[in-house]
Amino acid sequence: MSRAPDPTRRAAGLPCWSGPVDPEPLTGGITNINFVVADGRERFFVRVGEDIPIHGILRVNELAAARAAEAAGISPAVVYAEPGAIVMRFVEGRTFGPEDVRDPANLERIVDLIRRCHHDMPRHLRGPVLMFWVFHVIRDYAGTLRDGNSRSLGLLPSLIERAERLEAAVGPIEVVFGHNDLLAANFIDDGERLWLVDWDYAGFNSPLFDLANVASNNEFEPELVDRLLEVYFGRPPDAALRRRYQAMACASLLRETMWSMVSEIHSTLDFDYVAYTDENLARFERSFAAYDGAA
Repeated sequence: MSRAPDPTRRAAGLPCWSGPVDPEPLTGGITNINFVVADGRERFFVRVGEDIPIHGILRVNELAAARAAEAAGISPAVVYAEPGAIVMRFVEGRTFGPEDVRDPANLERIVDLIRRCHHDMPRHLRGPVLMFWVFHVIRDYAGTLRDGNSRSLGLLPSLIERAERLEAAVGPIEVVFGHNDLLAANFIDDGERLWLVDWDYAGFNSPLFDLANVASNNEFEPELVDRLLEVYFGRPPDAALRRRYQAMACASLLRETMWSMVSEIHSTLDFDYVAYTDENLARFERSFAAYDGAA
């Protein structure tokens, strides 16, 4: 049986380079293996990785989204792709942290990127692309955790029961094209503009998920959440919108928790997924208690 090539060798051996290159690993990722490659006077971002079906990641979908994001002016150019590898122009800039995403001075720029993702990218999409419905993801993760005899099996009945309540509360949705993984590190400021990167989980979704995702991942205070909703929708949120948003915020945290539970079993990356699970589960429990208490 042939073994998968070493990721560094795979990145170095891509046929798009003008000569020998020395890929430099990028640290901080918790899903993929990434590199920066200098080729002549230019630098490029390289992602090496096959499909990850347990997380719903299909690289053909990621590539379609990345190319649509490039065409919409949201993400840097894709310069080469083959099964299991993608090469993009490297953005020279500052990667955001949660405090940058929470900074009210950045809010309108962030919302503009999200809105352009939702409404401009579909004009440029080609071929089959996925739908990312967080409640399906949660149910599928529960099945994966049962199959893998997860340490968290005892939690699943309560988590799934609450997910069903949240799904009912979200109700009918508008369908847009979502990024669906709005961690702070996926925003890059080059000094003139913001870029949005990393399209692993992209797919059609409710706009509420990206809004809840960016706020829950970066721990927005309630006043900033209201401002986020007002800027996106063009009006102050009423009680009904706020309630649907809160349900989706709980679902976003639950999905992150169960993503980590699955990664505990299946990921080979050097990362403390157990601690990440416990942190996100505690955040979900606090968020759901506040949501439930406001009913």
